[in-house]
Amino acid sequence: MKASVFGNENLPPGARRAIVAGFIGFAVDFFDIYLPAMVLTPVMALFEPKGLSATLTTTIYYFTIAATLLGRPCGAIIFGHWADRIGRRRTTMISIAGFGTLTLLIAFVPGYAAIGAWSLALLITLRFVGGVFMGGEYTSNNTLALEMVPKDRRGFVGGLLQGAFPVGFAAVSGVTTVMLALTTKAQYADWGWRIPFLVGCVLAFAFLIYYRTVPESTLWQESEKSSAPLKEVLSGSQLRSLGQVFLMMSGFWLVGQPSTVLPSIMIQHLHVPSEMTSNGFFFASIVLFFGFVGYGLLGQAIGRRRTIIVAGVVELIVCPVLYYTMIEHAQLGGPAIVTTALAGAFHVLAISPWGIVTTYICERFPTRVRASGYGIGYSIAVVIPSFSGIYLLWLARVMPYLFTPIVLLVIAAVLMIVGARIGPETRDVELHLPDLGRPVPAPVASVAASRSA
Repeated sequence: MKASVFGNENLPPGARRAIVAGFIGFAVDFFDIYLPAMVLTPVMALFEPKGLSATLTTTIYYFTIAATLLGRPCGAIIFGHWADRIGRRRTTMISIAGFGTLTLLIAFVPGYAAIGAWSLALLITLRFVGGVFMGGEYTSNNTLALEMVPKDRRGFVGGLLQGAFPVGFAAVSGVTTVMLALTTKAQYADWGWRIPFLVGCVLAFAFLIYYRTVPESTLWQESEKSSAPLKEVLSGSQLRSLGQVFLMMSGFWLVGQPSTVLPSIMIQHLHVPSEMTSNGFFFASIVLFFGFVGYGLLGQAIGRRRTIIVAGVVELIVCPVLYYTMIEHAQLGGPAIVTTALAGAFHVLAISPWGIVTTYICERFPTRVRASGYGIGYSIAVVIPSFSGIYLLWLARVMPYLFTPIVLLVIAAVLMIVGARIGPETRDVELHLPDLGRPVPAPVASVAASRSA
């Protein structure tokens, strides 16, 4: 009987704890990543000299986000090595403690009035180092979770893990909304914005306590260990797999940049109230959870590769039209609530395809280097898209600044489609086999599974 996209097996307690931990860990990770996206937007002036234009303020905002994103591939390289060498569980716990501490330190960063330009430099530095530890968290934690489930569950579980993003983002939006409601503008600028960073620290260490109950990946424990995971990933067939994943993920990361900075564009350029922007993204994040899971299930039903190509077509055709409509509506003086609704719809459609990437990349690498391959493949492609703020300024020389993200969307969609087409289908691979990235015929897979048991 053919397995459903939800799977037919009852998972053991250890596997269920690993899935829960993967979801919670990624949610806490995303909460800390996107704190600046919502919390600092109303008060970025605190870290800058007075009199900057809205465009320059948005560009600085880009770099605040980019600092974390650039730290993530560094963390993936460092912690991916140790996750393959000493285990997924231990590496995850070190990473959690690290980014929890860095989030706490940000809550105490002085403003520009107190220490001048050092304020922004300190904020960006702490975000970068925090990003290193965040890159280590999902590199080891997500790998552990995927290795604990059977292949007919991987699509759903991978989508569920990515579904932690909207949960974390919704939590940030919720905390920001509460703080904006409970404080005056002066109070929020003075101390209100610091509270969400304290909350992020508490969440990280609460999760660290829970993670003590999660078992190590049995697949990793029983597999051969690579003496040099990074060297192996950067050579031979693994390097070819990494190159294909890099091309595809460059598209995924690039398509996420307009959505990441959208709150700043709405507040700084379209003059949508901060409270409405926060509320809008809160509700969009709830819908986005189902978008991630939906793409994960679609990948289980029709295959990962085909699903990514379908997503690329949506990004190429639908998302640019939706974004253009949102900007035009706002510039023509339309109601802010409609602008917010259009932004939310764009956010959901643009980001939902991420529900397939965790599963797909994990299926592209063997166990002995899976954490390194997944972490680097997932993260290293963020480097070029992280400088989107500069690309938009360049494009603004030939077109209106607010419409420049459309160019990024088109390029991102092409990269997603091409990257998926040159890669293999991975839905039917067996994670315990050394030669991954090729479908395993059912009889062979059955024999291999029985032998490994």
